[in-house]
Amino acid sequence: MGSMSFLENLKYRIAVFSIAEKLILFNVVCFFIPKLLNVIFFLFNIPSTAFFNWFQLSSNLGVFVTRPWTLITYSFLHSTFFHLLWNMLLLYYAGRMVLNLFPKTTFINNYFLGVISGGIIFILSYALFPVFSGVYPPMIGASAGVMAVFIFICTYTPAQEIRFLFFNIKLKYLGIAFFLIDVIQIPSGNSGGHLAHIGGAILGFFYARQLASGRDIGKGFQALWQSLIGRKKMKTVHRASKAQKSQPEKTTAPYHQKKIDAILDKISKSGYDSLTKEEKDYLFRAGKE
Repeated sequence: MGSMSFLENLKYRIAVFSIAEKLILFNVVCFFIPKLLNVIFFLFNIPSTAFFNWFQLSSNLGVFVTRPWTLITYSFLHSTFFHLLWNMLLLYYAGRMVLNLFPKTTFINNYFLGVISGGIIFILSYALFPVFSGVYPPMIGASAGVMAVFIFICTYTPAQEIRFLFFNIKLKYLGIAFFLIDVIQIPSGNSGGHLAHIGGAILGFFYARQLASGRDIGKGFQALWQSLIGRKKMKTVHRASKAQKSQPEKTTAPYHQKKIDAILDKISKSGYDSLTKEEKDYLFRAGKE
């Protein structure tokens, strides 16, 4: 009875997690599972690379075309605990800011398009730049997706200030600093990783600028992943039945969207800190829907 209560409590706690927190949890699980498998491989004298090569992203274009799924799966693997910790901390704070302003679909689109963009830049760099000729290291880590989310919020709300060490700093300056650090570190080691970060950052910047202009570049990708997991059809049926049962929603939904649009316009003009507490709470609740 006690164990059942514990499992139900755990299930409830996970259910109320934001999409960013669920993604962090999944990354943590994906970090420890390979570590445990590695112990088994070691004890039975099985080469672990034979297994992990199917999930990490190869910089060799010829290998990649035989394992296209690695353009996503590489992002769920991390080499060290601190590699994981740094990525997940930045994802937590950046994700929370994004979800305060946007629905979870925008966060998902941004993150995974960043992962894909970073992976593509990584592969193309090893195919095009002479310095990488004949060298084909694999890549793992969520950094490209994390950078996409972080640069997205830095671009969309550039005037928003956060506490950094002993002083406040605007997000736009923090975003520029992170980007430049990756650029200057390309020759210093882990070149492919830094190039992937840049790919994710460019995606986040472009996504935010387009969204501010009224164009969501993630809509096509969203339709794809929703159809793959079968939610698009379920959501359509759910909304249709809900509209039949409750006609007043037809009048409240436009008001709800107009209020969100007005708040987002205020942010783009004056920054997030210009919002009242009620407006911030309203956006937060809207992001949870």
